[in-house]
Amino acid sequence: MSKMTKYQLEHFKSKVRRQFNPLIEEQELLVKRFKTEATDKAVDKLSKKMGADKVLNKFRYAEKMLKEARDSARTFFTKKKPKEERLNYTFEKSGDIDLSDCEEQLREWAETLAEREIQRRPEGAKLKLLNDLKVKAIDTVMEAGTPDLLIVSLNKVSQKIGMNWEQDIKSLPPVR
Repeated sequence: MSKMTKYQLEHFKSKVRRQFNPLIEEQELLVKRFKTEATDKAVDKLSKKMGADKVLNKFRYAEKMLKEARDSARTFFTKKKPKEERLNYTFEKSGDIDLSDCEEQLREWAETLAEREIQRRPEGAKLKLLNDLKVKAIDTVMEAGTPDLLIVSLNKVSQKIGMNWEQDIKSLPPVR
């Protein structure tokens, strides 16, 4: 029985990544789409359930009025200032919460709820299975004794994702 070299172990791990990573990335994109949709829905539901929607609506109205007041003030002082003078004022945000702070907090809470919900969906379950199979394949590489036994073990894991470890490459058609 021959031991595997570090080069062989790295080759097997690299091949595991080549097989699993594209499937995992594709599934992550699909899950990300569902997570965004679920988060958006959860924000609305959570907002209504908590009564935050009323607070946020008041905030929106107040910020709209504040913006109008700021714009009016800017216009007023710009028109009324003496020609040789400059305007000297700033609008600073020091410790004040605003609507976006409230909405961001609500979105964080809703995102957590959406992540839990996605884990129950088939897409989330498939992503977890793909990640688990990739870990299993890498563990198999690291725990194997010989390349022949490793190939047999990795073929079993690869079959669970619909692939064969040893893929046959088709030949090019003859040139005419």
